[in-house]
Amino acid sequence: MTRRRVTLADVARAAGVSRTTASLVLSDRGTELRISEASQQRVRQVASELGYRPNILSADLRRGSSRTIGFISDTIATSQLAGDMIKGALDHAHREGYLLFIGETEGDLAEEERLVQTMLDRQVDAVVIASMFTRERPIPEGVRGRSVVLLNALPDEAGAVTAIIPDEYDAGRRAAELLLAAGHTRIHLVGAGPDRDQVAPQTVAGRERLAGILDALADAGIAPASGRMCKVWLPEDGWRATADLVASGARGEAIITFNDRLAFGAYQALQEAGMRVPDDFSLVSFDDHQLAGWLHPGLTTFAIPHYELGRRAIQYLLDGEDDAVAAVERIEMPLRSRGSVAPVGGVAASGAVTPSERPRPSRAARPVGARASRGTAEK
Repeated sequence: MTRRRVTLADVARAAGVSRTTASLVLSDRGTELRISEASQQRVRQVASELGYRPNILSADLRRGSSRTIGFISDTIATSQLAGDMIKGALDHAHREGYLLFIGETEGDLAEEERLVQTMLDRQVDAVVIASMFTRERPIPEGVRGRSVVLLNALPDEAGAVTAIIPDEYDAGRRAAELLLAAGHTRIHLVGAGPDRDQVAPQTVAGRERLAGILDALADAGIAPASGRMCKVWLPEDGWRATADLVASGARGEAIITFNDRLAFGAYQALQEAGMRVPDDFSLVSFDDHQLAGWLHPGLTTFAIPHYELGRRAIQYLLDGEDDAVAAVERIEMPLRSRGSVAPVGGVAASGAVTPSERPRPSRAARPVGARASRGTAEK
């Protein structure tokens, strides 16, 4: 049988004092209000013997806060790729004295509405709505008008709520600049392109990565050597696209794959053709999949900053920024420089090739209205 919680009234009764006196003593105000030292010692001893613990939730609610935040995701909690997003949120919430209530919907909108209502019934101070993949999504009806932020997702209604996402546009620019700095002028795209509208629908990451790549190439006065759009970004899609590229006769050039799974397929296609990365093709990608460092040579890729995304979402809510104008905030994607890029006519050098110092585009040049992130990737 569950043991009944010891209340303040129980302590007062056992110590032979009023409930008010017990409350003042246990809130460290006894001396201030001239309660005798003997009474204070008796109250504290009884509280310790009975195992009394103050009802923090009730006290916080009286102050207008439950010190809890709801975190609702689609499949993040069960994903090895995005688990750090929750870890970042948990770490920052704990550091600030908050608890996180975590729920997962598996993409079921009805379950999402149920979880939203359940968390609001528990008086959470704010809600994070998170997505495994960057996408556009509706705002749950239950959180409208409340303290809420979208994490790794964009609202399908412009300006509805603030969204925190990876800076895919900047990563696309930097990927192209990395290859340009290595002397490559013939750069092939696997996953999207070569035109701006040649990207799978509902793919926010693909759309923004492609825009960044094309803008950087345009600044250099060149166009993509080719582009192969893939509706699904799996290794077999990367394998087929790269095998087609090899069959076209391309050699000694560069490839940008739109995620690491496509890159895995590209590595396989090149190996089957008797070629090597980066001797025959330099290759840059995105995501920093767990296996990216296990390839030979390791894959140079721009990491999704999962930990920083989660941390920043909590910071945003606790700073009270939800009262500001809704915006899109982008978090920088750090470069994981390994051995898949070599200078034209040279040898691979992990970390030795860096993008040229071109001016960063203004906010107005970005594909979606954005504000600069104040955070940098911690992991």
